[in-house]
Amino acid sequence: MKRAQTKGTMTASQHPQITVLAGPTAVGKGTVSTYIRENYPEVWLSVSATTRAPRPGEQDGVHYYFIAREEFDRLVQADQMLEWAVVHGKNCYGTIRDKVLEAAAAGRHVLLEIDLQGARQVKKTLPDAKFVFLAPPSWEELVRRLVGRGTESAEEQQRRLETAKLELAAEPEFDVTIVNDDVKRAADELVSHMGLAPRDV
Repeated sequence: MKRAQTKGTMTASQHPQITVLAGPTAVGKGTVSTYIRENYPEVWLSVSATTRAPRPGEQDGVHYYFIAREEFDRLVQADQMLEWAVVHGKNCYGTIRDKVLEAAAAGRHVLLEIDLQGARQVKKTLPDAKFVFLAPPSWEELVRRLVGRGTESAEEQQRRLETAKLELAAEPEFDVTIVNDDVKRAADELVSHMGLAPRDV
């Protein structure tokens, strides 16, 4: 996976409502962020841009911003990506800077759900944002979740578990750790750190 270098730094006083959620593969970042999207409409959940084609049922601007490679490259050259990557040497994924900063400037509570390397890129540009690490209850549970998904081959599962060991070791880089032992509880703890009151759903 190829990662970009970031440029420029902004302060928390400019963008105090930006929260970055990251964690190891299969820990449930997507599940927690989907719960927040469905139950906390006041949270602005960042949508990534990608150069891949939409899959059946995916909507532009909802699941991803689907853009041409030329446009993606233009945004990168213009320093308009908070973070980006070329995944598997093929498709590009990234977070568009202006959309995030505009939402924060409008007073929205912004949540970026991204991978570890993306979080490290964002930290270079927005060092005073809040960085939250989503952790599994145990290594055994993380293995169970990954294998239980049934979406990867045995070889791919092993590769992802080796990556997960490195990702778990990055926990001290984050401001807060939340254990994802229950989706609602983890989501409620996350919104609390974002300055919102958890609600009964």
